[in-house]
Amino acid sequence: MLSRTADNLFWLSRYVERADFVARILDAAHRFASLPTSYGGGEGNEWDSALASAGDPEAFRTHYSAVNADTVCDFLAFSPHNPSSIRTCIEAARENARSVRTALTTEMWDAINGAWLELRNYAGKDLNRDEFGRFLDWVKTVSLTFDGSAFRTMLRNDAFWFTRLGTAIERADNTARILDVKYQILLPHDETVGGSLDYFQWTTILREVSAFNAYHWVYRESVKPLLVADLLMLNKQMPRSFANCYGVIVEYLDLIADAYGRRGPSQRLAGNMLAKLEGEDIDRVFASGLHEFVQAFVAENNGVGEAIAKQYLVG
Repeated sequence: MLSRTADNLFWLSRYVERADFVARILDAAHRFASLPTSYGGGEGNEWDSALASAGDPEAFRTHYSAVNADTVCDFLAFSPHNPSSIRTCIEAARENARSVRTALTTEMWDAINGAWLELRNYAGKDLNRDEFGRFLDWVKTVSLTFDGSAFRTMLRNDAFWFTRLGTAIERADNTARILDVKYQILLPHDETVGGSLDYFQWTTILREVSAFNAYHWVYRESVKPLLVADLLMLNKQMPRSFANCYGVIVEYLDLIADAYGRRGPSQRLAGNMLAKLEGEDIDRVFASGLHEFVQAFVAENNGVGEAIAKQYLVG
């Protein structure tokens, strides 16, 4: 496969996954903002949290004067000045898809091209809360449709492998951002860890990553921060966990190496990361610092993405 084709497929899947993530972050922020002020112990910071997790606060400040529901939703959903806005992601995904149209199945192309066409029904309109909620649900459906079409219609060859690599790299990064922002920013300083607000926030995050039922199936007890982190970081059964994503990354990098007849830094780095996650213990992670562990993971995950680009995507 030409490196340019591999690059387009890799980034097509990353942009679709990123749009889904931003929609989930905005949905969670709306849920947090709906709490009574007295319940949260004062003015909430859910919109700062959404920006920190899914956006670029510095870029935001160059175009908006205040952080609130209207400005953050506009920046994260529709702003052309935000390279990670839902609008930008869908447009970039469609451009990448158009460049490799012949490498996609009809179902995959219809999913992303149809989303690009439908986006025009939302962008530039003054949506009320219910309409914006339906927009976020639509974005999540686009991601599910595209992902499902890839699984159900693509040949299991290098085109499929690069598509899955892009999804897994992006998904691992997104899960890390959700965890780190919750732990470092979202809970007010005067609120008790393990209190009612803390419980509501962790429960909302589980729901937003489609893991609420999975949590209770695995742990069979009330929501606890340590166990949520364990599920989203180290449990290989959970599709969005670090460990599951790296199981996928290692599997498809090995298939690519076998098909191309050579291995390189990306296989070594991904294998090391998977081994590290498999040998980790959540009590040890919390004892040494969840924030530090997640930040190190984000940096190493970026390193794996860069290694894949240098090894396969740069022509």
